[in-house]
Amino acid sequence: MRYHHVPVLLKEAISYLNCRPGKVYVDGTLGGCGHGLEILKQTGPDGLLIGLDLDSDALDNARKRLADFGSRAKLFHQSFASLPAILSQTDIPVVDGILLDLGMSLYQLEQSGRGFSFMRDEPLDMRMNKSETTTAAELVNTLSKEELSKLLWHYGEERWSRKIAAAVIGYRRKKMIHSTRELAEIVRSAVPSPRWRSRIDPATQTFQALRIAVNRELKSLKNLLESAPSLLNRNGRLVVISFHSLEDRLVKNQLKDFQKGCTCPPDFPRCVCGKKPTMKILTPKPARPGQDEIAKNPKARSAKLRAAERL
Repeated sequence: MRYHHVPVLLKEAISYLNCRPGKVYVDGTLGGCGHGLEILKQTGPDGLLIGLDLDSDALDNARKRLADFGSRAKLFHQSFASLPAILSQTDIPVVDGILLDLGMSLYQLEQSGRGFSFMRDEPLDMRMNKSETTTAAELVNTLSKEELSKLLWHYGEERWSRKIAAAVIGYRRKKMIHSTRELAEIVRSAVPSPRWRSRIDPATQTFQALRIAVNRELKSLKNLLESAPSLLNRNGRLVVISFHSLEDRLVKNQLKDFQKGCTCPPDFPRCVCGKKPTMKILTPKPARPGQDEIAKNPKARSAKLRAAERL
């Protein structure tokens, strides 16, 4: 199967990364290589790309697509949260830019067979890294009603989390839940009818929450964001493209903390923490896709790009 993905906000991402020849850039979410390929083109003839992805299918695709760049592309089957360790292994102390595109690839949604989408009847898996052991099916079939409700609320901001959790537990008394179709139908049966008038399927937030939990996405993002200033050269750039409010809020707040520096309470007469600003925000408001891009790629609709520069 061809690993297919349309890069979102490609021009904006490359522009904010400030790609230049001879510099080192990280694509922490290689996916279909749309961003990574453009980084290599813009940094020729001697720029270096460090590419990471949890999905082995994405890595196989990347090795083929980037083969012509030889040693200029160093690829790793790792989470971007492991970037500090990877840079240490490669004797590269700091880089000139880090890009994260936190969206799902079209391949993962439409061809991977791992149950990321409720539009197809597939096994309830949702692992980006197929070597991991915990699947969405395990969570759905073993968590208590309280645990499942909290998961749906915290990771999916699901208003009807308690009703959905109760419906799942009720269904489990008869049989285990193994497929995306089963789960989607359970969720839809639990959500009050007014929700159906929304253009968003009632199962959307439940599937988002399970995917985030299975892959520990927010924890990985938090770890990378916290270490970002120490991984960037002076004037190096961090660019993050997010697709839902949990991710965007985490990125927005962390960048504000970097720019503020001081962590003393507002009512302190003077700073006693001694912390200085480490980054400057380049996007007071996030960059969003234009109507032309959305028309070509409707999945780009919810994308938000935030960028900051190392001081």
